[in-house]
Amino acid sequence: MQEKSGVLDFLSFSMFFLFGGITSLNDVVMPKLKEVFDLNYTQMTTVQFCFFASYFLISIPASHMIKKNGYMRTLVIGLNLIALGCLCFIPATWSARFLVFLLALFVVAAGITIIQVTANPLIISLSNKRNVSSRLTFAHACNSLGTVVAPYLGAMIILRHHPEESFLGKIAAYFSAQNMSEGAIDISICYLIVSVFIFFWSLLTWANRSKLKDNYFHEGSVLKAIELFRDKHFSFGAAAMFFYIGAEVTIGSLLVNYLILPDTLHLTSEEAGKHLAFYWGGLLCGRLLGIVFLRAIAPSILLAVYGSFAFLLVILSIVSTGSVAGWAMLAVGLCNSVMFPLIFSLTSMDLGHRASEGSGLICMAIVGGAFVPVLTGRFADVTSLNIAFIIPALCYLVVIFFGIYSRYFHHKVFS
Repeated sequence: MQEKSGVLDFLSFSMFFLFGGITSLNDVVMPKLKEVFDLNYTQMTTVQFCFFASYFLISIPASHMIKKNGYMRTLVIGLNLIALGCLCFIPATWSARFLVFLLALFVVAAGITIIQVTANPLIISLSNKRNVSSRLTFAHACNSLGTVVAPYLGAMIILRHHPEESFLGKIAAYFSAQNMSEGAIDISICYLIVSVFIFFWSLLTWANRSKLKDNYFHEGSVLKAIELFRDKHFSFGAAAMFFYIGAEVTIGSLLVNYLILPDTLHLTSEEAGKHLAFYWGGLLCGRLLGIVFLRAIAPSILLAVYGSFAFLLVILSIVSTGSVAGWAMLAVGLCNSVMFPLIFSLTSMDLGHRASEGSGLICMAIVGGAFVPVLTGRFADVTSLNIAFIIPALCYLVVIFFGIYSRYFHHKVFS
């Protein structure tokens, strides 16, 4: 455990706010891209496939970066990569090609992957066994705050129609005259603002890089980390992470399209985008409540309970209509709240000096956010969006079983 530092805590918790907010912008960007490029649900969800595939490709290299460069310098690398990816939306707008937008998103996602692989074990290293679950839950509450703020502000820029006399309207009108899509221009403006903010945070992190001591680890084969999968509990935890992320991302990605349907809330695109704040706000409230609950309830039991409520709410939304269907799906955010930090801490709490390796492998499982949305989107194209939500509902069953399994499992310490 590191010596406590207020600055280190602030920076580490702020990373969760940043990557949560930027990731949740996808939920606002996707319906706009669907409109600009006339995409079906399967094509639209390739945005999440491209974004979350980075976790599979970048997580292990990111854990190697931690070994070589330490936590703080690796965070700076990730932040700079995010800023670069945000700037790539400008040439994407000029090109007017969907593939170029996907490439820009992949660069952003690569930076976020590096941040997430680094930030989770950093929180663990700054904690002790008694408070690690609570601190990780608080860190992900900061993540949830970002997911509440970013979609709301993003919807105001990306999904709103801007009057010609407004500042954004004048910018859109100018570039529209250059035969560029107004929707694509709105996306570029949003990410340009994000890039400036991220670059500033990169400078702040670099200025405090020396405050963390002993943040270098022994060298070893990156592939040696794979042996952690020999432990059944670790493997089950990684699988639970895969399916949890798949379910959360799928629901968040399709919520705007779901809430505008006549048989749910029948909202406009902008109103539906703003309603994402209720979904992600549920994560924030649930994580704050989780910190309280963890004082009296075992993490494994709390995980199983939250997973059960998530499953039941999705089923309720599928079999109902109107306000019940819409608000039941929005309420799933409250149940998702503690799943990531609890799955992560239950899976990796006792990895010791192999925490960075374990973090890399667990973050690889976030690739579930690439596959489950596309599978659900394809199912929606051949059936209906309402019926397709049965897929994320089934994903929550894996989370429930992992919570139950963990209740009767004693962690082994990896050497």
